[in-house]
Amino acid sequence: MARILVMIDHAMFRDIALSLPGAIEKPHFNRTSFRVDGKGGKIFATMGPDAKDANLMLLRDEQEMLMGAEPETFTRIPNKWGENGCTTMHFAFVDHDTAKSALMIAWRNAAPKKLLAEWQS
Repeated sequence: MARILVMIDHAMFRDIALSLPGAIEKPHFNRTSFRVDGKGGKIFATMGPDAKDANLMLLRDEQEMLMGAEPETFTRIPNKWGENGCTTMHFAFVDHDTAKSALMIAWRNAAPKKLLAEWQS
């Protein structure tokens, strides 16, 4: 039997992001940011005001991997941030499992070493 994929929306994205250890939501200019709580509060994702996409803070090799695997879903932000790995994830083309995997990659890049070690054990 074929598996039916349900694309995510902004509410599902928020739920996934906030389910990650230490994740909190805060405003960030005209976007909603998701960051790891604590000293520095590093951002791992932001959601646009139209709630149709999100930007993920990835490393360049992670960005290349995701864009290569799903070019409609993941695109490079067309500026210096994008050249450094910041990647747009388009909700219309991404299912829950893919969104969660991509968010986990971005979260790991922002998580403090202690939290990351606790999560991995």
